[in-house]
Amino acid sequence: MRGEARGFTLVELLVVLAIIATLLALAAPRYFQHVERSKEAVLLENLATMRDAIDQYHADTGRWPESLATLVDKRYLRAVPVDPVTERNDTWVEVPPKEGSGVQDVRSGAEGTGRDGTPYAEW
Repeated sequence: MRGEARGFTLVELLVVLAIIATLLALAAPRYFQHVERSKEAVLLENLATMRDAIDQYHADTGRWPESLATLVDKRYLRAVPVDPVTERNDTWVEVPPKEGSGVQDVRSGAEGTGRDGTPYAEW
């Protein structure tokens, strides 16, 4: 009796690898689109949260906060959120009011444009 060889042939392994490569080629672009879409959603949510905190501070005190750190110190924010595009919390651009000093608005300091074609700095 001769024992049968066990295992896969080279052709079988190549076919399986080709199938896996094809599936990855189809799935990878969709994955990266979802990652970009989620970063933009988080960016919009962080901007809305900080703008709401700035407005609440202004409504409570009658003046604009000196910086985003003031909002954290006065507990309007737990922490300065991270910009998901730059992955840092110190790239926010603080927009001063037309009259006086402080922070009236905040924008992203990220370079590039969103999926809708507008620069992140205009959000």
